[in-house]
Amino acid sequence: MILLFARNLARTNVTQPWKLFAAQAIVATLIVMICAANARAERLALQNGETIATHFWHFWRHWYPHLFFLFCFEELAFLVHLVHPKWQDAKLIAFDHAIFGVHPAVWLEQFATPLRNDFFQFAYLTYFLYLVALGGILYYRCEWHAYWSVMTYSAVGYAIGYVIAVIFPIESPWFAMAGAWHSELHGGPFTATVNFIEHFGRVRGAAFPSEHVAGSVAALWGAWRHRRWLFWVMLPLVTAMCVSTVWGRYHYVADVFAGIVTGTLGYLIGGWLMRRRGAVVSAPVISRQ
Repeated sequence: MILLFARNLARTNVTQPWKLFAAQAIVATLIVMICAANARAERLALQNGETIATHFWHFWRHWYPHLFFLFCFEELAFLVHLVHPKWQDAKLIAFDHAIFGVHPAVWLEQFATPLRNDFFQFAYLTYFLYLVALGGILYYRCEWHAYWSVMTYSAVGYAIGYVIAVIFPIESPWFAMAGAWHSELHGGPFTATVNFIEHFGRVRGAAFPSEHVAGSVAALWGAWRHRRWLFWVMLPLVTAMCVSTVWGRYHYVADVFAGIVTGTLGYLIGGWLMRRRGAVVSAPVISRQ
């Protein structure tokens, strides 16, 4: 896509195509190096027993996807206008208004209090826990096929969302509707934490579909499949997190709907991929006694 629409990338004057290719090449090389180092460490472990190096490379072989997803999301800051030079928010603003008769992010302001704001910002932050919690349980229990199934659900869901975000650039109510509300959302420590994260990691664009929702729903389906009790723990948190994306003015309701669909597609397509022969070639040597 970068090669095909390089002219648009140059027109936006955000960055040069070669810089994006260089960054992607570096990340791809690092991933291959991690996988190769882990494979070598496991071969040595079969001969000499497990060592600190075995556990080190085994950990990064399994947990690098978390950092990779973050890299891809941050990269969207340079790609949101790759296909279309203009924001498409007006379409989603009209969609939300047609369904609800109001602008949801603006309408919710009447219920805002510092306590409620902090609750929903807490719910917003729980997004970072779902995949880590589920993956951590499966990793600890050495359920490798289940672990990589969950990672694959997320990878497919995110990949679909990233492509849509590049084709259909949405900047979010935070930018497109700035000035429509009367005041900022004030709260406590969770509000301050989210503001800190958004200040340094906010991407202008990539709002449709909501990757927050897509990633959470993919992990939620993973919990349903592999740890049913965790599904019931996560369900109310994920529901509150979906509301928080609109409450905090980060997303339109349309983004949430699209995120639910994207995360579900990630689960369905990812599940199909993991059912194919050779999805997980061999079990790692790491084991729990």
